[in-house]
Amino acid sequence: MALDAQTASALAGIYSSTAIGASIILAFAGIGSALGWGLICAKYLEGISRQPELRAQLMGQMLFTGGLMEAFPMIVLGLSMWFVTANPFVSAFLAGLK
Repeated sequence: MALDAQTASALAGIYSSTAIGASIILAFAGIGSALGWGLICAKYLEGISRQPELRAQLMGQMLFTGGLMEAFPMIVLGLSMWFVTANPFVSAFLAGLK
């Protein structure tokens, strides 16, 4: 199917908007994860300073919670790559042309 210039320009706009949106989402996920790690470590150190005998238990909880915090950007990365590579907006746009 040959595309005219206006349709090609619209497709380029969809691809570029999707890439910009995915990068903004990834940036916020990274910032959120970094802030979460900071809060987790701060509370871990606060807990150790209050009750030093619970250090081992608190470290296990900190690492578990940190692992959950680290998984969030990876999930967002997977969703962003899906939007960039298998862009559902393009297929919806092309279906609207028919």
